[in-house]
Amino acid sequence: MSGRPSPVPYLSELFSLEGRVAVVTGGSSGIGRAIAEALARAGAAVVVVARREAELAAAVRDLEGHGCRAAAVSADLGSRAGVAAAADGAVAAFGEPDILVNAAAINLRPPMDELGEDVWDATMAVNLDAPFLLGQRFGPGMAGRGFGRLIHIASQQAFRASVTSGAYGVSKAGLVALARSQAEAWSGRGVTANTLVPGFVMTPLNARLSSEPATVKALAERTMTGRNGLPGDFAGAAVFLASAAAGYVTGQSIFVDGGFSAH
Repeated sequence: MSGRPSPVPYLSELFSLEGRVAVVTGGSSGIGRAIAEALARAGAAVVVVARREAELAAAVRDLEGHGCRAAAVSADLGSRAGVAAAADGAVAAFGEPDILVNAAAINLRPPMDELGEDVWDATMAVNLDAPFLLGQRFGPGMAGRGFGRLIHIASQQAFRASVTSGAYGVSKAGLVALARSQAEAWSGRGVTANTLVPGFVMTPLNARLSSEPATVKALAERTMTGRNGLPGDFAGAAVFLASAAAGYVTGQSIFVDGGFSAH
């Protein structure tokens, strides 16, 4: 209609990430990759952190194909030295980040009777220790600059045990608590900390269940939307949490699960 103002400036004011720097662990595949693309296309310079160099290179190519600024850091987040190297590499790319997304995870699910210390330690190292260490590395700087966004990818298993929850569920519950502690520490200085909670999403992390058609169908039927999740379902939620629009949202777990958890 003639004379109607464009919504673009208003939407940009709310959600644009121009001038921001984001680090996304696990950003070469699945939910992490979808979030990396969303943040980059919203204007952020994005550093993708993962292990596999070929997948990292492909992710960066795709982002650059959209006209985005992107860089890759290959690192093993299963050790403290690896986490420190990842942080240093991320800063070398575009400077200190304003946004940290912890999407990297491992999903080892032996029965509880068979859950050994090796699986426990490996799970906690990647799923909980790495987000804590990266938060300690970047959170105080964000607080000092007066703006920061910490976004963790949690799980239904953080709230209810199912499909052999084991150490994985414990690590994700810890991640929810970590966000609350980070929010308590830094939200008064402009840093929010939240978790996104997926339902069942067809990603490499869920390869075990994805290979069971009956299970996939049953999980879809548990939702209110009648389908399982897709990585792209997290794009809007991630941009929202990373943007100025979410400055009053902190310490929260936002369920992106098609109503999976609502019954």
